[in-house]
Amino acid sequence: MPRRSAKKSHPEPDLFPFLSILACTIGTLILLIIVMTLQSLGKGRSVTILARPETGQNQQKQPRYVECQAGGIVIHPQGTFVSSASLGSPQSPLETLLRQLARRKDREYLIVVVRPQGIEVFKQLRALVENRGIDLGYEPLEEGWRLNLKTEAP
Repeated sequence: MPRRSAKKSHPEPDLFPFLSILACTIGTLILLIIVMTLQSLGKGRSVTILARPETGQNQQKQPRYVECQAGGIVIHPQGTFVSSASLGSPQSPLETLLRQLARRKDREYLIVVVRPQGIEVFKQLRALVENRGIDLGYEPLEEGWRLNLKTEAP
């Protein structure tokens, strides 16, 4: 007569694979939430540049704005683009602006917004502006950020 085993074998469920899958799913969802949050925070960033007449040496002067980008300059507020190849051209809109600023340098000055890809263009523009004795201010701006320009009445 066979002997019965004193020890009963009960199959116990192993939860380790289930918990592993659950932990991986939660980790993946957390990663997706972080990526989506970072992307949403990066979009739509903007910078407002405001010339304040109460401080600085240009108290009585009005600012004129240009933006240095890869390949050229944008003259604000018209949005006229001047390529870097035509920066020194006497017929370019930039040259017209610089002539106006040179005539009114006691009343106006130039503020340059510099994008990361526009540093070489800014160096060319800075040489043109400083040769004429025009006051110049500049502000670096991250790529992809929107630019809001405001002027405050003196």
